[in-house]
Amino acid sequence: MPILEAGFDLILPDLRGFGPSGAIQAQNLLTDMAADNAALLDFLTVKTAAIAGHSMGSQGALAGARDYPARLRGRGLVASQVIADPPDKKAAHFEMAERVEANGVGEVAESMPALLSADADLQAALKQLILRQPKEGMAGARRTMADRPDSTDILPTFDCSVTSIHGLTNKIVPIERAHEVRSWVKKGYLVEIEGVGHMPMMEAPQVTVEALRTLH
Repeated sequence: MPILEAGFDLILPDLRGFGPSGAIQAQNLLTDMAADNAALLDFLTVKTAAIAGHSMGSQGALAGARDYPARLRGRGLVASQVIADPPDKKAAHFEMAERVEANGVGEVAESMPALLSADADLQAALKQLILRQPKEGMAGARRTMADRPDSTDILPTFDCSVTSIHGLTNKIVPIERAHEVRSWVKKGYLVEIEGVGHMPMMEAPQVTVEALRTLH
């Protein structure tokens, strides 16, 4: 943020169920997240924006691109993919959602950081970040990811630039998913980062910022 805000007016919403945003008991539908973001832009009297999202955040932004295409002036995908999950991954998301609701976020806080990054210091910080999230929001996020649609059909409709930023050691979303995105859009730009996993904005902030500046 301190690097990027020199060239952008930043709008940083917390998705439903994360940070200070309230959690809802039902599934957090991506269309609702897209509507939240559109309403926020209306409140701020912003007609169009370059919209970047990380991982699940990119899914909400993709839903926004489908439902509110006139608002989009640039698209950033950070450690993201646009295809739907296969049945086994969907089932794993639903199973984890049930465990989080029953037992809290502790299991995710113990297991997830090692998948997100190989950096031990960053893993410790990510653990604490996960522990601060409400279990309702995390369970809802898991169900939302399980039910997310395939978004490959909308990529060729983008007239704006689409920038993908992806770590080459990403254990959650392989680099092939980013290659697919670049092949499906009219104006695609892909930044591949050596030694970086699923958290480019934390593992390589300067490189990530330079890539996002292409959306200006």
